[in-house]
Amino acid sequence: MKLKQLYRVTIACLTATIFTLSAQAQLGVPKTTFTRADTLRGSLTPLRTCYDINYYHLDVKFDIAQKFISGSNLFKFTATQDFTKLQFDLFANLKVDKVVYKGQELPYTREFNAVFITFPQTITNGSKDEFTVYYSGNPTVAKHAPWDGGIVFTTDSLGKPWVATACQGVGASIWWPTKDHQYDEVDSALISISVPKGLKDVSNGRLRKVTRLKDGYTRFDWFVANPINNYDIEANIGDYAHYEGAYQGEKGKLTLDYWPLSYNINKAQKQWGENAPKMLKAFEHWFGPYPFYEDGYKLIETPHLGMEHQSGTAYGNHYQNGYLGRDLSGTGWGLKWDFIVVHESGHEWFGNNITSKDVADMWIHESFTNYSESLFIETYYGKQAGQEYVHGTRLRISNDSPIVGPYNVNKEGSGDMYYKGGNLLNMVRTIINNDEKWRGILRGLNSTFYHQTVAYNQIVNYINQQAGINLTAVFDQYLHHVNIPILEFSQREGKLYCRWTNVNKEFNMPVRVKIKGGDYKFITPNNSFAPLDLESATKDNIEVDTFNYYIGVMID
Repeated sequence: MKLKQLYRVTIACLTATIFTLSAQAQLGVPKTTFTRADTLRGSLTPLRTCYDINYYHLDVKFDIAQKFISGSNLFKFTATQDFTKLQFDLFANLKVDKVVYKGQELPYTREFNAVFITFPQTITNGSKDEFTVYYSGNPTVAKHAPWDGGIVFTTDSLGKPWVATACQGVGASIWWPTKDHQYDEVDSALISISVPKGLKDVSNGRLRKVTRLKDGYTRFDWFVANPINNYDIEANIGDYAHYEGAYQGEKGKLTLDYWPLSYNINKAQKQWGENAPKMLKAFEHWFGPYPFYEDGYKLIETPHLGMEHQSGTAYGNHYQNGYLGRDLSGTGWGLKWDFIVVHESGHEWFGNNITSKDVADMWIHESFTNYSESLFIETYYGKQAGQEYVHGTRLRISNDSPIVGPYNVNKEGSGDMYYKGGNLLNMVRTIINNDEKWRGILRGLNSTFYHQTVAYNQIVNYINQQAGINLTAVFDQYLHHVNIPILEFSQREGKLYCRWTNVNKEFNMPVRVKIKGGDYKFITPNNSFAPLDLESATKDNIEVDTFNYYIGVMID
């Protein structure tokens, strides 16, 4: 059957058409080859699952001039089974000086970035125990943080040292010894960072103590009372100023701590003072209480663009609205607020409160947080503005590879987890067609999975149950496949028929259509042509809601 294509004025249709033509080509793309090192880093073997991390005390000294670090990390854990051997992680360029258990050094072996220690006797299931790793070396220097991992060593505009850590994706073991897998969050942590005299360190949680050391260094002790993922643990070292604020939120008084470079305090008071409280008001409305009242909320100026370090958001957006002064949506709405304050803080709910067990499911972090940007806009400028913003971000969708990555090898999926993922969630909201129910789902996710690590099916099943609609095939299509669904119409003997094409076999997403000048009505096509249940509909007067749906449309 020869089709003519009717293009709505949306990027969605153009993208869908391109990928309809190239669908076969996707089959010829070679698969990534994964190594033994990838498996050690990303898999959950018994050497990892045998122990549950309860507490870390990370104690690290930064020799900034030599770009050298040295220190220790105390592991307190509960055994989940009987074992004599376990794995922790530390990048191979860093030296394990010793591992100490009950006053004795333990034997260890290393394979790539994994370290294996053997205990002198069986650690029994349910018992609580601990060991300490001492280490040192020149850590990986990040060249383009936060997109690559490591430590940033630079100077501020006055020439004073300025250092920051950023290790999402590559993992915290790039700069400190840890059980480096997202599934197991430590329950609490003490972070002790020693820095040269005259500088300050700002890390996660609350500052407990500042100690002047005899060697000219100063140690800053920060305590995190809530579960935290190890990639969130940070050190930020510089000539910082500090001022305080407070926000009266859903759980009472939330302390706000702001740490700009000393000469930027006036800029910070204006930019952060305007954006942070507005962000908290919007996101507590949509997602529920800020998840870390016990540890407070901080903004910390950093030499890289930003990162969602729990209770201590890293900020490098130069005190301006937009994303480094740009609107990522092309609509104008993105220039009315500070992208890094809003986006990275949105991760406190999706990423830090709710954390994916495997980095393959980083869409749980990034799709929801990308979508949160439109909800922020909606809160202050109305629903239409928010919808325009999320629609505008389609310009940045690549459809290059699946959003969900391969499991057990520490590999993320496509960067489409941001903009395509945000558009997916906006479609889900449109399908549910009840904004209060949708808000209840977003808040319910954060309360049901409060301070937990989760898997793909937990999130999708929760949304299905609360919505009362089975959206499994919809999530599967947009997250596991690159092809965009096409709604195809065909007129036969005066009757208009439609079906979904370019989709998985079970795909049956409800979609809004209308006759020109009328009101939208939901239809639920499948893979086979069926008559359209819309009186007087023809190929010339049918309209599809391609504003809220990221789909293509073809009409015979």
